[in-house]
Amino acid sequence: MSVNFIGMVTTNKNSEIHPAVGPAIDTDYLLRFARAHEEAGFDRVLVPYHSNGPDAILTIAQVAAATRHIKLMLAHRPGFVAPTLAARQLATLDQFSGGRLGVHIISGGSDVEQRRDGDFLDHDRRYARTDEYLEVLRKVWTAGEPFDHHGEFYRVEQAFSEVKPVQQPHIPIFFGGASEAAIPVAGRHADIYALWGESLDQVRELTGRVRTEAARHGREISFSVSFRPILAATEDAAWERAERILAETRRLRSGNGSRHPAQTGPQESVGARRLLAAAEKGDRVDRRLWTAIARETGARYNSTALVGTPEQVAEALLDYYDLGVTTFLIRGFDPLEDALDYGRELIPRTRELVAERVRQKLEKQQKQQKQQKQAA
Repeated sequence: MSVNFIGMVTTNKNSEIHPAVGPAIDTDYLLRFARAHEEAGFDRVLVPYHSNGPDAILTIAQVAAATRHIKLMLAHRPGFVAPTLAARQLATLDQFSGGRLGVHIISGGSDVEQRRDGDFLDHDRRYARTDEYLEVLRKVWTAGEPFDHHGEFYRVEQAFSEVKPVQQPHIPIFFGGASEAAIPVAGRHADIYALWGESLDQVRELTGRVRTEAARHGREISFSVSFRPILAATEDAAWERAERILAETRRLRSGNGSRHPAQTGPQESVGARRLLAAAEKGDRVDRRLWTAIARETGARYNSTALVGTPEQVAEALLDYYDLGVTTFLIRGFDPLEDALDYGRELIPRTRELVAERVRQKLEKQQKQQKQQKQAA
């Protein structure tokens, strides 16, 4: 199994330690950010979705036009457009980008966030809607003739799309959600199941549940885990940098009293609660997992880090690879600068370690096969 790296681009510079300033869209920054990921050797780049931010579909179209070979991942929330329309939009994007599109389905973990766009379904009902939405979406992509669909949330007659995705049988579906309502949907529809940066034990448990659910439908699923790597030339310097990031995050959160609207209201996301459960074990978990930012911010997004030298963080990523994780979404607290830094050492070193692990497994298999032949 090879390893893939996904980055994330935004339309202006912002993170826990860089409050967004100026207009919501800085086109030059977005395109420079996207090209930096391509130059750094990332396999794919994510465009996120926020209920008060720039439109993700139009943003990813800009990214597609500004890049040549890096793959794309569009964060997409079911429920705001019909699945038939979404299927045509996504297939069109896949055509114009030369078959580079992936779609990350996010059902929504916050009632406050959903209601800004007029969605008043509760948490579990959103996942029920997603289940039906993905059923229709995939059928539009693959159907050779018009079809009818009469469901609980959607009803269409003679639905058909002349435009099909370049990728067959359909555009890759990434899926997030760790609740009891989410896991069955993942088992039926996800090609890649995405987790936030949990502990090794948590990842082992959750991926096991998802695999079991997928097996019920005769399917296999790949896995992605998200981290915020903090790198430096020495381990001590990396931890010092982590502490500076934490101090600045606290200063900004307490200094002016302003917070992003999406960070208010009760925490409903099971994925976020799982990060907070990891944080309860301490700021440092396993070899390099740092949970302090997740605890400070309420874990309302992927906010756990792996801290150390590029070599040490690559070795920590290999621990997750050994659990079956083949994709890592990594983004930094200094977004553009960190993306370039990851490309210099972390991504190449991780690929080297994975290649060595694959070689070792292959040699072991060949040795076992030879022994079995001799025994026979």
